[in-house]
Amino acid sequence: MAGRRSGYGVVALVLLLVALVGCGGRPVADRATAEVQRLLDRRAAAVLDRDERAYDQTGRGTEFARLRAVPVAAWSYRVTGLRRSGDTATAEAELRYRVAGYDPAPMTAGRTLRLNRDADGQWSVDTDRPAKKAAQQLWDQGTVQLVRGRHSLVLGVGQSGRSLRDFADLADRAVPAVSDAWGTDWSRRVVVLVPKSLEGMAGLLGSPASSYRGIAAVTTGETGARRQAPADRVIVNPDAFALLGGPGEQVVITHETTHVATRARTTAATPLWLSEGYADWVGYRAAGRTPAEAAPELSRAVTEGRIPAALPDDEDFGFTGDAGRLARAYESGWTACRLIADRWGESRLRAFYRAVGAHEKRAGAVEDAMREVLGTTPQAFTTQWRESLREQLG
Repeated sequence: MAGRRSGYGVVALVLLLVALVGCGGRPVADRATAEVQRLLDRRAAAVLDRDERAYDQTGRGTEFARLRAVPVAAWSYRVTGLRRSGDTATAEAELRYRVAGYDPAPMTAGRTLRLNRDADGQWSVDTDRPAKKAAQQLWDQGTVQLVRGRHSLVLGVGQSGRSLRDFADLADRAVPAVSDAWGTDWSRRVVVLVPKSLEGMAGLLGSPASSYRGIAAVTTGETGARRQAPADRVIVNPDAFALLGGPGEQVVITHETTHVATRARTTAATPLWLSEGYADWVGYRAAGRTPAEAAPELSRAVTEGRIPAALPDDEDFGFTGDAGRLARAYESGWTACRLIADRWGESRLRAFYRAVGAHEKRAGAVEDAMREVLGTTPQAFTTQWRESLREQLG
């Protein structure tokens, strides 16, 4: 009886394999995945070759027209999953692309593609959208326009050419200003994305719009990024940016460009008061503003006798918190960096930033860098910082 049951098991297994592989000897699911992968390879080649006709032969072509202006140096898909239902299918894929002249390594984006199969058994793309929980790409929001600056590449949707040129001019002034403060050991180029609205900005970041209301711009990028990493993107909130005056616009873009320059030296050991404070210090460095003008919320608090007891924690920089608390956090970081630059010198401020980021972990990073670079302690520095607030803002 045992041997007979074993025989039945073999027969069942053989029948199961036959059902899976069909006459061609390859699993049906694997064959469909391979067919879709070849389709997407042709689609990617059409993007690189700027061949709209070849792109249209792979399916709907609206994306091609939208991203025509994007100067891509690499573009590829990798199918990571496929769900079929008759002559339709949904493919999950990883899109990897590089912007020519700016990305040393590819950007990666999750995509979900809906596909149809015709009477001849050929697959074509019906839609190509961001995967669930993945951020949008700029061309998902409309036709991309491009303006090149001396040190910048500005890509926008729903913006006038004049507006994009203004952003390029701001970035072109920011790059040498940042290099003058930080040094030249960075790419000295910046990519700026300008969507149509706050909602567009949030879509590019994969977050709710409420998280960035009132925030003029943010910079994406991996802290401590290796040299071969995609370029950071400065993403603008046009709704909030429109409320800034000319000097304020320059401060914001210079601030964000500073994040691009310092990214490789900014690690998990770097507190936000230092990274944001240093970016503000560079942004205001040539602006000619007094401490009271640059730090109005903190000035109000000091005048009212509410001098901070300590430098802000990372949690104080949350975008979804109280607006006054957020402003005071940024202003506290700026005044701390300004104090270092004024009392120890700008070169020591740079060295301090780099020393903190070079630490293996957050614990002890500021303490060690203050001792080695500034010859002080966090307690003594905090006392000096609070005294400077009384003197300059009281």
